[in-house]
Amino acid sequence: MKTTITTLALVMTLMSCKSEKDLNAKTISKDTNKMELSNKDKTVAVLKSIETGDTVAVSYINPGNYKQHNLAVADGLAGFGALLSHAPEGGFKVNTVRAFQDGAYGFAQTEYDFFGPKIGFDVFRFENGQVVEHWDNLIEKAALNPSGHSQTDGATLVTDLNKTEANKIVVSNFLNDILVNGKMEKIANYFDGDHYIQHNPNIGDGLSGLGQALEAMAKQGITMEFTKVHKVLGQGNFVLAISEGKFAGQPTSYYDLFRVENNKIAEHWDIMETIAPEADRKNTNGKFNFPK
Repeated sequence: MKTTITTLALVMTLMSCKSEKDLNAKTISKDTNKMELSNKDKTVAVLKSIETGDTVAVSYINPGNYKQHNLAVADGLAGFGALLSHAPEGGFKVNTVRAFQDGAYGFAQTEYDFFGPKIGFDVFRFENGQVVEHWDNLIEKAALNPSGHSQTDGATLVTDLNKTEANKIVVSNFLNDILVNGKMEKIANYFDGDHYIQHNPNIGDGLSGLGQALEAMAKQGITMEFTKVHKVLGQGNFVLAISEGKFAGQPTSYYDLFRVENNKIAEHWDIMETIAPEADRKNTNGKFNFPK
């Protein structure tokens, strides 16, 4: 696997030297009779290429215009290749559990063996069929939460495609009303009583579980703040929200995936990641900075 990763890094370096025009010309001539993959399928393929070294999937990344928002990775395709070249013996492992698309965006929730077991959310932005931008949040895999749920189990079936925009509004309003502006008197409007499945490793099911967790945090002097919702993406009954704030006083990036059922939040997965200080960053693109 080490050889495969090293080869992949070399291939990506060579690809970055080619013009986008040449690459597109090859793609068109080779795939004229093939159905174009969806942004969702390309997202899954690019993520899996971290494990397999699939050069076809790597070709979905624009070699001359790829902006990286993972602050621990250098910008461009070369930065991606450099990361893969440091794979341990046996390589990385990638298992995408859920994948979605919303217009020009593909986004996914994935289990990684990536310098240790981790869970990640990844977002790719596409232009002309190629990835031009990437955002993510990663966290170490944890034990089951107080209700016996893992960070990735639960519903996976995408339904209610005709309700995508309405469900995005439900989640956006919840985040802004409750988490950003603290209008706790409205919280019951967003849930079906105490019927709420929670996948955060430290919180149990229902509003009661959330209340108990917040009470325990308060006793330890730990605060959680949401200051801005940067992006809300959705497909059918699933909505991913990307927000900024502070946790225990540290600048934090929040990725929250919600399943919405009958206009109420029914299930929740999340990843919180501390935002690296500027001195430790390998690119200057910022953790958020989504195009308007």
